[in-house]
Amino acid sequence: MTKYAKRVEHLGPTAAFEVLSRANELARQGKSIIHFEIGEPDFDTPSNITDSAVRALRGGHTKYVNGQGLLNLREVVAERIARTRGIDVIPKEVVIGPGASPIIFFVILALIENGDEVIYPNPGFFTYEPVTILAGGTPVPFHLWEDKEFSIDIEEIKSKITPRTKLIILNSPNNPTGGMISVDSLKEFADLLIDRDIKVLSDEVYSEMVYDSEFFSISSYSGMKDKTIIIDGFSKTYAMTGWRLGYGVMDTELAYKVAALMIQCNSCVPPFVQMAGIEALEGPQEGVKERLEIFRRRRDLIVDGLNRIPGLNCILPKGAFYVFPSHKDIKISSKDLSVKLLNETGVACLPGTAFGKFGEGYLRFTYSNSEENIKEALKRINNFFEEKVKMR
Repeated sequence: MTKYAKRVEHLGPTAAFEVLSRANELARQGKSIIHFEIGEPDFDTPSNITDSAVRALRGGHTKYVNGQGLLNLREVVAERIARTRGIDVIPKEVVIGPGASPIIFFVILALIENGDEVIYPNPGFFTYEPVTILAGGTPVPFHLWEDKEFSIDIEEIKSKITPRTKLIILNSPNNPTGGMISVDSLKEFADLLIDRDIKVLSDEVYSEMVYDSEFFSISSYSGMKDKTIIIDGFSKTYAMTGWRLGYGVMDTELAYKVAALMIQCNSCVPPFVQMAGIEALEGPQEGVKERLEIFRRRRDLIVDGLNRIPGLNCILPKGAFYVFPSHKDIKISSKDLSVKLLNETGVACLPGTAFGKFGEGYLRFTYSNSEENIKEALKRINNFFEEKVKMR
């Protein structure tokens, strides 16, 4: 039997891809499956972006390039972040990576060592905790509360800060809840950290998916730009999940270290992919708004439908494309419930515990599916609860 390094003992497949694999296997067996498990837009990548990559390929852009990213793309990213966050950004502060997740990975690896503490949201994106452990750090979760619309509690975060706190992670809009941190709470958070030697990793990959307000970044507050690592990407906004293209914005010294880690891992992001990223940011943006309105209609449809099912309660998410309904009145664990829904109804979703221990009692549905499929899924879920689940 192979003896693995202790640093990877806690690692395993993520729930999303485990459920996807099971769902696909059931589909191969002939079962009708409705996919609500993977956080992936169901739209095709816009043709202007795809065409730009094809031109780049045919133009011979297939060789190694700067490991930190093409200068042209870093210039475009710097301009966009400067404009949308109201801060000064230069290309040397931008690192291009194969998706946003690797940037998170390398930032944590560059900053955290044995004994350092990382405060992070729970329920939250499944990468934060295991990568912190991998780096030798101690993950310290703070609770996202349903009665606060899955926003943050400043006093709770304050109570968790110790002399060992090195990094605090924010994610707004949030995966898996769709919750957002209010401007007032962000201001309180900035005031809390302004005189502390603590970095903030602000995961902003859903910054273009905000429904009823404006997106605001913690980096925009006075004194916070140099403390903040902004994480963003192309996967969600431009339906480019399989392209693997993301970026981080951080101080130049950290950017140098993250780029060095990137080079050791994957040398560089393919230049034709990066050129497609330039087209995504500089090309027509009407499709971004159109897709957001489609997601808004789907959001309203699924929230209304879930709230009509006895035993479920779902608040209206403010961003992203997830709903996080509570099933706390039902005598079954989140994992068991998600398994039953898949096996007995063909509706693939994730248990709340896939996003941390505070996710028990919840399910996550991704409404990146057609309105027709959402209606059918709601019908199946309603029938399941009426026939199978005993209520308290």
